[in-house]
Amino acid sequence: MTGAPISVQLYSVRDAMNADMTATLRRIADIGYTNAEAFGFADRVDDYKAAKDASGLQIPSGHAKLVEAEDPAAIFDAATTLGISTVIDPAIHADKWSDRAGVEALAARLNELAGQAADQGLTVGYHNHWWELAEIDGTPALEILAAALDERIVLEVDTYWAEVGGQSAPALLERLGSQVGFLHVKDGPLTRDNKAQLPAGAGQVPIEAILAAAPDAVRVVEFDDYAGDVFEGIATSLAYLKERA
Repeated sequence: MTGAPISVQLYSVRDAMNADMTATLRRIADIGYTNAEAFGFADRVDDYKAAKDASGLQIPSGHAKLVEAEDPAAIFDAATTLGISTVIDPAIHADKWSDRAGVEALAARLNELAGQAADQGLTVGYHNHWWELAEIDGTPALEILAAALDERIVLEVDTYWAEVGGQSAPALLERLGSQVGFLHVKDGPLTRDNKAQLPAGAGQVPIEAILAAAPDAVRVVEFDDYAGDVFEGIATSLAYLKERA
């Protein structure tokens, strides 16, 4: 029993968001979520604010392309407006992770951004896919990044993609320890086929071991894609996580 917060990445319901953001957030609240994780929020601040207020959801974290941003201050301003306290870069292209020098350069940039964010009372994070788990001289690139990061930066470990990338997600979480602030929780057959993803507990991901390895990390339900009704999928995952809270 950890009582760790549970959230949902709104990218999972992006089509519904594009059609009617307020109705979508209300539906998520009706399912039983109290928190959500934003995406693309810097360009839709007013829409997000109205939908957040109408639904009663809190949005403590959000994804934004920080490393590539021309004006990260604008992203941090948008985050402040929406009550987002942790801004997470969702992906840095795979070609940046091929050698130690490149990975350490990414860490240096994230460290700079962490300083800027701290000036506004915000935290910076990074979210992985599978390519960051490829090994450089025997060490997963994500761990090389982690070792070079400012202690203020948090990692959002996508546990599905960690497994697809060839690492044991529970063991990875144990090694990363307190650097892990968030988990992306999803299940499936451990392939790169997004449509094959499944609700928590329905696939091959060792989710119970993952939760035990990071007992305090925020659990963020996510589907990159889903062949069924995605609202049913996120409801099933929420029920699974609540049973194990």
